Amino acid sequence: MTRWFAEWSERDRAAYASRFEKLAAAGHDIDGEARLVDALAARGSRILDAGCGAGRVAHALAVRGHDVLGVDADPGLIEAGRAQHPGLPLEHGDLLELTPEHGPFDLVVAAGNVLVYLEPGTERAVLAALAAVLRPGGRAVFGFATDRDYTLDALDADARAVGWALEHRFATWEADAWTDSADWAVSVFRA
Repeated sequence: MTRWFAEWSERDRAAYASRFEKLAAAGHDIDGEARLVDALAARGSRILDAGCGAGRVAHALAVRGHDVLGVDADPGLIEAGRAQHPGLPLEHGDLLELTPEHGPFDLVVAAGNVLVYLEPGTERAVLAALAAVLRPGGRAVFGFATDRDYTLDALDADARAVGWALEHRFATWEADAWTDSADWAVSVFRA
């Protein structure tokens, strides 16, 4: 069982789906992840939002002119995303079950603690599945809190194992400089 389903009740997951809508309605900036990914990708790139939730980042990238597919294991979040963003391609599915037909992608993004909510011990296999749908030379971008069970050292080792090289590491989605004391990490890998 993924950490997501183990740690979040159905009610919590439903509240999460509407959280960003409420923040946006209140005037908060909810596009930081999409801005950074957009800056890293050529216009019109094919992008996979892995663990897309309700599609917030996927939608923001589509608005910026990218060809985006969102995939998430939580059917409730996919349903909410389809209601919030009609026409946005959002798919219910397990990242381990991605097939070559899903890709190829120029960039893969997993924002919002996706990697730390995977089933423990599956992280490298998920990265391998993502690598299989990423174009040679493509980028993979991951953001998560640094105080979780899945560490940056583990991410770096898993990324090397699937043939990726660390290109950048930031402390925020606004590309603030990385420090070892940062409580958040955004890591950019090149295939």
